Amino acid sequence: MAKQNIYDNEEFFDGYMKLRKREDNANNIFEIPTLFSLMPDLEGKKVLDLGCGSGERCVDYIKCGAVKVVGVDISEKMLDAARKENSDPNITYLNMAMEDIGSIDETFDVITSSLAFHYVEDFGGVVKDVYSLLSDEGIFLFSQEHPLATCYSGEYDRWTRDPDGKKIYANIADYCIERRNDSAWFVEGVQRYHRMFSTIVNTLADTGFRILKVAEPYPTEEILKKYPDFYDNLHKPDFLFVKSVKG
Repeated sequence: MAKQNIYDNEEFFDGYMKLRKREDNANNIFEIPTLFSLMPDLEGKKVLDLGCGSGERCVDYIKCGAVKVVGVDISEKMLDAARKENSDPNITYLNMAMEDIGSIDETFDVITSSLAFHYVEDFGGVVKDVYSLLSDEGIFLFSQEHPLATCYSGEYDRWTRDPDGKKIYANIADYCIERRNDSAWFVEGVQRYHRMFSTIVNTLADTGFRILKVAEPYPTEEILKKYPDFYDNLHKPDFLFVKSVKG
């Protein structure tokens, strides 16, 4: 089974890191605040972070009281940045695909993942491994690109606009056809896997998780005053968050 490692592509990596350094990126405005609004108390907990990237969240979890954090990522370039910029005696970084986490021989109180599952083909297999790696009543919290975003294949205009160019609604096609979409983002051939919202939730439920919360962040009036270009998120959210518990 193919395991995409696009973040080790030099051009992609450089473009992504430049984007993350911008104040007005969607991670800062929507993803990170929503993640921590759903985060359980981490005091004294062991945390596994899947697709940890350059390790910012791993350090945040230690600051929130976690006693141990393991960050997993397939990209050596990301982990090199993590070890240089976000090291801590209580953080361990593992160069590993998320599909291989079943080889980890310990359990965790909390397992998180930020915007990585849309790169994984075998979502069900990873969810089963997450369930096995969690302690009883352990929390699984992840974000991913919203299914209304992953269904976009690039084969049609993403937006319908008025004569002035303003986006008036999103164009959605083939939402019910689950598939891999290859698109351009910094480079050509970035692989994203589209699955329906029902597939995501039912996979968790069928594995044994109980859903605690679902979030689809969108811009407040305050955000729109500061960052008006995010008004299109009122038509469709970019991100989906699911918080669940084992058992």
